[in-house]
Amino acid sequence: MSHKPRDPLVYHGHRVVDGDQLRSQFEPDPDEFRTPGRLRRRIVHGIMLVLLVGIVVAGAGGAWAVLTGRLVIPQPGASSVPTLGCPAATFDYSPPDTVHVNVFNATGKEGLAKTVADQLAQRKFVTGTVDNSRASGSPTAIIVAGPAGESAAFTVQRQLAGSIFRPDARGDATVDLILLPSFKELKDPGIVDQTPGTLLCEGSTPSPLVPVTPAQ
Repeated sequence: MSHKPRDPLVYHGHRVVDGDQLRSQFEPDPDEFRTPGRLRRRIVHGIMLVLLVGIVVAGAGGAWAVLTGRLVIPQPGASSVPTLGCPAATFDYSPPDTVHVNVFNATGKEGLAKTVADQLAQRKFVTGTVDNSRASGSPTAIIVAGPAGESAAFTVQRQLAGSIFRPDARGDATVDLILLPSFKELKDPGIVDQTPGTLLCEGSTPSPLVPVTPAQ
């Protein structure tokens, strides 16, 4: 009985692939680069690969910079702009005719800004803008001025009780007096304390009151 010749390329029922056949499976198809769609996909894949490598390198470099202290990440809320705080200086009471004050009404009472501005003018203050405001708060008033107007603001603050000072960055010496809903009236001119002192800001503790002898 004759046997069928064995195929040398078949081993236990599986076809054996030689080197030439294996290489042919991985050789690029010449037509692949001639098709616009395939060429475009290869370009896109190449760009994505380059971007991915760049991201990995940048991330590793950033982590190294942070660990070595070469890169400092700012903390949340940090700012390079200095915060204006409450002045700690002691101020003299300025002559009212050297103080330029604007009066704003946030009380909701019609005409109150003009009334108070007229009263300040009677005390020799130089009044400017008289208008309404939408400010709010629990103090009787907010007094606003820049560094050049702090002494003038101190003099204005002595005219009424319960007010607070808030600094701003204006360059002139003008003062804004903003009347809030709890404002009632200015102090009687005869009991205004004209001794040196400090500005009262939000959270400040008022100094003990010194009895003032009314002017005769």
